[in-house]
This record gives sequence, structure tokens and C-alpha cells, in this order.
Amino acid sequence: MTLPKPPDTLSTFADVSVVIPAFNARETISRALRSVAEQTLKPREVIVVDDGSTDNTLETARKFESQMKDISLIVIKQENKGAGAARNRALKESSQPIIAFLDADDEWFPKKLERSLHHMDSGNYKLVAHNGYIVEGGQESVIDCAARYNEGSSPYVSLYRKGYIDTCTVVVKKDLLTANGGFDESLPNAQDFDMWLAVLKDGKADFLVFDEVLSKYYVTPGSIMSHTERRLACCLEIAQRYAADLAIFTKKPILSLWFRVLAIYMETAQAYRAQFKLPQMVGVMFRLPVGLFIATLEFKFEPRPPRVSHLVSSSEFSTNNNHTGQHHVIFITLYIWVFVILIAYLYQFRAFSRPIFNILGLN
Repeated sequence: MTLPKPPDTLSTFADVSVVIPAFNARETISRALRSVAEQTLKPREVIVVDDGSTDNTLETARKFESQMKDISLIVIKQENKGAGAARNRALKESSQPIIAFLDADDEWFPKKLERSLHHMDSGNYKLVAHNGYIVEGGQESVIDCAARYNEGSSPYVSLYRKGYIDTCTVVVKKDLLTANGGFDESLPNAQDFDMWLAVLKDGKADFLVFDEVLSKYYVTPGSIMSHTERRLACCLEIAQRYAADLAIFTKKPILSLWFRVLAIYMETAQAYRAQFKLPQMVGVMFRLPVGLFIATLEFKFEPRPPRVSHLVSSSEFSTNNNHTGQHHVIFITLYIWVFVILIAYLYQFRAFSRPIFNILGLN
């Protein structure tokens, strides 16, 4: 009896570089690397960039090389410049046409790369992502990103409005990243979200968020997501940066801008609530109308590209010198803001305001 030949080991590898920025990740970097080594479809290389760690992250990563199962492990040391700079350094060093991102305190499930590349190839997508677990305070919950982005007629508008794709779920063509100059290192936070909007804004690169849970994101005291106020400021800047580009996908980009600003403040309030910081949470909710007002003024009066000139000069969002019309729009908008903030504030305490929500049909 002739035994079957073992499968060709080369077929278990994909032309992928895994990028891992790391800062003081001695306790978690081995977990992240192990999750890569255990992939059913393995990457050609893993690039760890130690971003000025003061613990033994560098040494811990290098010691793991013997367990990488024929995957090339490249470990680089640089001075502390932030996650965006670390990812850019890894992109320069990478040799493969496809990039997969993983943070040093997160992990993948074994079929993450296999399933991601299957979807990328089957739909000719430039960028794919998926659902994942978020782990905070010992509690696990599923972040259903697929439901957010696959509803409605434009996934890009959904991406802009709802603003969350976990970086460790993303697999993307390298040329898409390099063509846009890499990550914006001037942003202290949310560089990844800025990048996804930048590479997809012209509508020529299709992307997919598919409905499979293939990763775990851990929220720790030192993680990027824990810098609540800094993230608020960066997300507002990014929202304004790409508001005009929404005109490719929707006739009323100003509405998407309002939706995005509202979502940013609500997410910030929820983050403070999770940290048991009630005064900060209430403060954020009261800052919401001001944030909406500023965003509207900047959208109305900043010069815009030609492709949106017909929108900002329309009767609804006129930028002419008709001060009376502008005042009417502002007053109506302020009334809407007051209503929105009341609903948002009640939502934060919905356990006490459930009868009101039942009357409004918002339960």
C-alpha cells in the first residue's frame, strides 16, 4: 500500500508581510507572534518594529524566531515616533505585495489569513477586513463591523460615518498604501482610520468587511484606544479632512459629516462611561453642539474641490453673502442639535428613561 505524499509546504504560504508595531509589549508580543505562526495559511514574513520600548520587547520578539515555523521574522528597533511611523518603517522593509496588520497586544485566530485572502481573491478587492472580539476588563464582546459597512448603497459612506475598522483585521494591497504616502505621522491617534479613508476615497478601490470573527483586540491602559481625549481630537480632524470627498458617493455630504461628528462624541462619552468617569462623560455630551457648529462652519466656508462646488453653492447650503439665509440655516440647525443632544443624553441613561424612549418609539 502506497502512502499519500504530504502536502507541499510551499502551498501553505502566501505572499503576505505581517506588520506589527510594538511599544512596551514584552508581556504580549509572544502571544501575537504565536497567533501568526499558527496560521493555516502562513505569511512569508513578519516585521516587528520596536518603537522605542523601555522594557524587553525587542529581546522577547527576537527570542521567538525559533518558533516561527519557517516564517521570516524581522525585528527592527527605532526611537519612539508612534504607531504610524512604526508601520511606515515596516512598509519600507516589507518585500511582499500584500500587507496584514497586527498590533503587539492583539491576536489572530488560525484561519484569519486563509479566509481574508479567499475573500480578497474571490471579489478582486484591494482591502478586506472582518469582525472580531474586543476584550476589555475581562469582558469579551463581538464588534460586528460587517453589519455597519454592508448596509446601504455605499460602504465608503458607512465607513466614514461609523468610523471603525480594527487594524488587526485588515489585509490590504501594499501598492494602495504606498501610493498614498503611508500613514500620516502627524496624527497622534487614529492614523489607521485616516489611511483607510485616504486609500478608498476615490471610489476606485473596492473593499469588503466580511462577517467572520477572526481576531481579538485587547483594550489595555497603554493601548491606543485608551487615549480618549486625544482620539476625540484626531477623529474630528479626520472627519473634516474627508467630508468633501463624500460628494462622490452621496448628494448631501454635510449630513454624513453631522452623523460622523455625533458618532465621535457618542463613542467618546461611552469610553468615559466604561472608565467610570461620569463628569468627563457629561462634559463631552455638552460639548457636542459646539463640535457640530464648528464642523458645519468649516464645511460651509472652506474652499472645496470642483466636484462638490455644485453642492455647497446649492440653495440648502449656500456660501454666498446672504446673511439672512445663513442665519436661518444656523438657527434651524441649532434647534436640531438641541434635540439630538437631549436624545443622546437620555440614551446614556436609558435605564432611567426607558418610558420616554418607548413613547418615542426608540426602544
